[in-house]
Amino acid sequence: MSKKWIVGVDLGGTTTKLAFITTDGEIVHKWEIPTDNTNEGQKITVNIANAIDEKLVEHNQTKNNILGIGMGAPGPVNYEEGIVLNVVNLGWPDQYPLKDRLEAATSLPAAIENDANCAALGEMWIGAGDGAKDLVCVTLGTGVGGGVIVDGKVVQGINGAAGEIGHITAIPSGGAPCNCGKTGCLETVASATGIVRLARIELAKGRKGKLSEKLAENGSITAKDVFDAARNHDEVAQSVLDEISFHLGFVLANIANTLNPEKIVLGGGVSKAGDILLDPVISHFEKFAFSAVRDSTKLALATLGNDAGVLGAAWLIKNKVNQ
Repeated sequence: MSKKWIVGVDLGGTTTKLAFITTDGEIVHKWEIPTDNTNEGQKITVNIANAIDEKLVEHNQTKNNILGIGMGAPGPVNYEEGIVLNVVNLGWPDQYPLKDRLEAATSLPAAIENDANCAALGEMWIGAGDGAKDLVCVTLGTGVGGGVIVDGKVVQGINGAAGEIGHITAIPSGGAPCNCGKTGCLETVASATGIVRLARIELAKGRKGKLSEKLAENGSITAKDVFDAARNHDEVAQSVLDEISFHLGFVLANIANTLNPEKIVLGGGVSKAGDILLDPVISHFEKFAFSAVRDSTKLALATLGNDAGVLGAAWLIKNKVNQ
């Protein structure tokens, strides 16, 4: 008899990642489907169920070999009840009973968690967390997400909204508006969108260099362009990098001063910049963390990339089975 599988799902606004994963955290097969958010997102769970059925046929497997389905969804989640509280871009009404809908569509036991929390669980289980039971994961992508794990358990908060690190206020007055309705959130400076915004502000001052050439050439710039230009000692890019790393280091030090985790893991697309981002963040972190924390909490880059979410989602089911 082959090992039992778990279905891990990472639900995004445009695509949904799916994977068959063993209880040891080995990915057997992974694939993506488009997320259909028309009609109040009613087709999302049905499409996922159909995609699983098709792949099981391809692999000559039946549902008897599946332990359950874990899913990471964007936005605050009530984990116990499997309810997504509110999601901006999926079309679902508030208080959406995702666990019930998913179980009805797939005939499998389901567990639902916030997507950044799933990424944190994935990194804890198989990735950069390296088995650390006290871990903070920060995902730097289009936005900034976060997951806090204490003693191997995700910190939920009273309303499922704990770990929203992207909405810590980094700029208390005169900050840029954030999609959450506040201003000056960390997300407005440390996300891919925020990095481009900061670079455009500097370039609008007429500052010249590799980054201004890139903008003139393409009519647009990306966060990757900013990091590439910083590697080539472009002054504008370097000043943007200084600002991002200051805010990240400052916020992460305060999180560490509060929680003293074993690891803080930086993931998401922006973290692919690597050491050019990590090194200055660490130096600011060390400035603002007090000694006991500075000596014990380590910063690391995530190692799982896009697989963190599906692996953490699978871990939800593995953990339920083990209880």
